[in-house]
Amino acid sequence: ETILVALNERQMRCDVPLNLNATSLVTHAFLYTGDDRYRKWVLDYLEAWSDRIKANDGICPDNVGPSGEIGETMGGKWWGGYYGWRWPHGFMTIIEPILVAAMNAVLLTGDMGYLEIPRGQIDRLTDLGRMEDGQLLVPYRHTDEGWTSFRPLVPKHISHLWYISQSEDDRRRIEQFPQVSTTWLEVEAGRAKGDDLHFGPWYCYLDGRKPDYPEAILQSQYAEALRRMDIMRSDYGDPHDWDVHHWQDINPVHTEALLQLTTGGPQIVYHGGLLHTRLRYWDIGERRPGLPRDVGALVTRIDGESATVELVNTNPSCAASLAIQGGAFGEHALTGVSARVADTGSPFAAVARLEGGMVHVDLPPGRSITIDLSMNRYANTPSYTQPSGTT
Repeated sequence: ETILVALNERQMRCDVPLNLNATSLVTHAFLYTGDDRYRKWVLDYLEAWSDRIKANDGICPDNVGPSGEIGETMGGKWWGGYYGWRWPHGFMTIIEPILVAAMNAVLLTGDMGYLEIPRGQIDRLTDLGRMEDGQLLVPYRHTDEGWTSFRPLVPKHISHLWYISQSEDDRRRIEQFPQVSTTWLEVEAGRAKGDDLHFGPWYCYLDGRKPDYPEAILQSQYAEALRRMDIMRSDYGDPHDWDVHHWQDINPVHTEALLQLTTGGPQIVYHGGLLHTRLRYWDIGERRPGLPRDVGALVTRIDGESATVELVNTNPSCAASLAIQGGAFGEHALTGVSARVADTGSPFAAVARLEGGMVHVDLPPGRSITIDLSMNRYANTPSYTQPSGTT
């Protein structure tokens, strides 16, 4: 009871960085309605936290009291809030909601300047780091004794920044980590809690260092799905003894590889992130979202202004028609298309054309096509609106 009273008095009345994940809920509201008050709320709330960071010497405080004062219920301390710098994960639960909110803001506005907010936290923590045995260690926690829990900086948050910005500065931030040239070339077995274990080898595939990644990740994730199905078939334990993550740990559904390979986008940020991709597909024949049956897609290249995708119709007797949209929510404006086919001149060759802001593709039986797409990223107002003929 004493602990609960203390928590209620000190933490539960505060605004904390974790609440920035609510921007995803409000962004969803904008995507469904187009009502600008939702976009304004997301931007206002993120900018409020940006002001708090500036007022705290460039470090995000983890608690802001009811009156808006940093440390108001924590005896003036900017650390010690709920899921903050002191407990339980430290930096991870500070940077992730800031990153999620900044990515949402870019989606809603196209303004890359919002990425400076999470980028500034990463750079600030790097400045507080120290070298040990040739490795940079940064503090993950701040307590009454100061900065502590020095560990290597996990590059996945910088990786998401790079994916959105496509800037060389963010690429250099990634390349400073030793694992980029060593462990990032490996396709680890299994999956992480957020099904986001393989950003590294996918990144190395895109820059040419891991050409066998598509086959390797599909084999790995298929094997993991089979392993988990076996566990489910023999899962006769007592539910009272199960870990809180029991069902999550044996869930056989994998999405990471399919997102990376078919849409050219990373797995979502696990704690509250939205889907950020280069492409989305619509099955014209079945009037539904997704690739047509028997059609495979592989995004082989992305940069700040373009993407390349290979499409294959594996069905030997049935044609397929699909449309390609720029971004998960239509946020990228497709501006040009160049198609390469192996069977040029054949009356049954695949065809791609840009119409109404989307690329329409006709795939005859057993045919393939490579499409180079140029685009203005984040130039369109994002929306859940589906193209006509698919609803």
